[in-house]
Order: sequence, then C-alpha cells, then structure tokens
Amino acid sequence: MSQEKSGFPLSGETNPLNSSVYGQPNPAGFVMPPPNYTQSPPTFGEAAPGGAPTAFGQPAFAQGAPAFGQGPFPQMPFPQMSYPQGPHNQGPYTQGPYNQGPPHPGYSDDPNVPLGSPSYHGDVPPSYYDNDEFSSSGWEEDKTIRRAFIRKVFLVLTVQLMVTFGFVAIFTFVESAKLFVMANPWTYYLSYGIFFVSLIALSCCGEFRRKHPWNLVALSVLTLSMSYMVGMIASFYDTDAVIMAVGITAVVCFTVVLFSLQSKYDFTSCQGVLFVCLIVLLLFGILCIFIRNRILHIVYASLGALVFTCFLAVDTQLLLGNKKLSLSPEEYVFAALNLYTDIINIFMYILALVGRARD
Repeated sequence: MSQEKSGFPLSGETNPLNSSVYGQPNPAGFVMPPPNYTQSPPTFGEAAPGGAPTAFGQPAFAQGAPAFGQGPFPQMPFPQMSYPQGPHNQGPYTQGPYNQGPPHPGYSDDPNVPLGSPSYHGDVPPSYYDNDEFSSSGWEEDKTIRRAFIRKVFLVLTVQLMVTFGFVAIFTFVESAKLFVMANPWTYYLSYGIFFVSLIALSCCGEFRRKHPWNLVALSVLTLSMSYMVGMIASFYDTDAVIMAVGITAVVCFTVVLFSLQSKYDFTSCQGVLFVCLIVLLLFGILCIFIRNRILHIVYASLGALVFTCFLAVDTQLLLGNKKLSLSPEEYVFAALNLYTDIINIFMYILALVGRARD
C-alpha cells in the first residue's frame, strides 16, 4: 500500500512534533515552528519571530486560529537541588513568662492619656499632695515617717516645758531665788540677749537647725534662757496667780492641740491674717507702754492670748502633712521651737491677764 502525501507530517520517532511534550500537531497552514532555544531572547521593543512589537514594547507571538487554542509551551524538566543542612537543631523557641514590674505611681498605663488628664504628669514627678495617685505602700511609708516626726516633736516639746515650768516653780516657791532676781535685774537682759541670738540662728539658718547635734545644742540654750526669763517674770506675781495661769494654759493648749489634730478645717491657710494680727498686737503693746491703764492692759493680754492660741493651732497642723502647708520631717527642731514659743506666750499673756484682774 502506497503512502499518500498530505499536508500533515507523518507521525514517527523522527518527527519532533509528534511527542508527549508538544502534543498533536495543528492543521496545515497553522503550523507553529518549534522554539529555538539556541537563540537569545528578544529584548523589549523588538519583535519576536513571527510577531510585531505591541504598543507597550512587548513582543507579540503568533496565535493559533480562532477555532483552535494556542498550543502548549514546552516545559523543560529542571532538576531541583537540595540545599545542604548543617548540624543545627531546629526546634521551637521557648517562650518564657516575662515579669512585668509595677507601674510607676502617678503615671497611667495607657499611652493615649490626654495631656490635661490628672494621670498625666509629663517629665516631672507627681505632686506631693496628689495623695490619690500614690501607691498604698508609698502612702503607708509616708504616714509612718510623719507619725515618727510628730512623736519626736512632742517629745522635745515635753522636755522643754518641763524645764521651763521647773524654773517657774523654783522662782515662785523659793524665796531666796526671788531675792536674787530682784537684786540682779541685769541677768534678765543677759538671758534675753542669749535667747534672741539663739532664736535668730534657729529660725533663719536652715542648714544649722538641721545639723545634728548643733541644732539640739542651740535649742537647749534657747530653752534655758527663755526658762530663766519666764521664771524671773513669774517671781513678781503672786503664787496663786502663777498656779492659776499654769492651769489655764495647760487646759487651753491641750484643747487646741487636740482640736487641731482632729479638725478638717485648714488653719494653715490663715497665716497671712495672723501675721497682720501680730503686727497690730505689737503696736498695741507699744501703746500700752506709754498709757498706764488697767483696762487697756487687760484687753491687750486677752488679745495676745487669743492670737497665740491661733498660732498654736496653725503650728500644730503644720506637723500633720495633709494640709495646704506642712513641715518636712527633718524640721523637728524648728517645729518644736514654734510650739514652745506659742505655749510660753500664751502662758505669759494669761499670767498678765490674771495678775491684772486680781489687782
């Protein structure tokens, strides 16, 4: 049987288009030449064999007839090389729990806190009086320090008052002490000068009154000089008037201190008013020097006792630390000095009031 020639190439081993790679050949007239792997690929903007460049500079390839799909492109088997693996143990990373420390007191954990909120402080620490933002442990520690400070102040004040009223008892009940004071009035002025120098040193020199033990030495000198002056003044009054003045002073001071410690009213905000009242009292005292009138002296003594009673309430609340103004726990000598001078002035004015009233 003779072989007929047709437009289709014969299938066989020598026909490169009759294989499982290229598939079945297309009809005559639509034969696409096999790819030439030895030719370099066309660059962008140049036409591939059998195609014109497109508007985007990409080569156009010949397409099959509308009734036939485009022939599959040849796929060459590329060998996949395995990458060498080193002797490293690849395992999951252990995730341990991270301990987060406590947040800083007064700072919010939320980074989106607005600038005007109470929890935002910027680069500065929170105010000392923002007690709501303190942690419980810090506030408890502060209260412990404050209580120790108050105990120390009242302990020093108790020793001062015992020394002073001891001098008062000696100059009141010992007759020879009265005679010595009346015969040597210069000792009063000497003690007053020592008292004034010690008072200036403790009131105006902050570093000095916080330096131990020199602050206690200066306070002892001030207490001794003040005790001598008070005892000398008490020696000029009757014994009954002195005892009555001591009793009234004790009751008034004890009541004012307890009321100041328990009251919610802030007396520390009244220091400006009390300072004005003290100036008026000083001018009133200068007037009483030149005007010898019993009623005028009684009024002066009453106003003086009232003013220094208010000062005692203010100085007591300065110890607490929860008011508008407060003293540092390092200022226990200054706090004791304030309370001591307040109580002594109250005693002196009450003694003058009782003495004038009994005349």
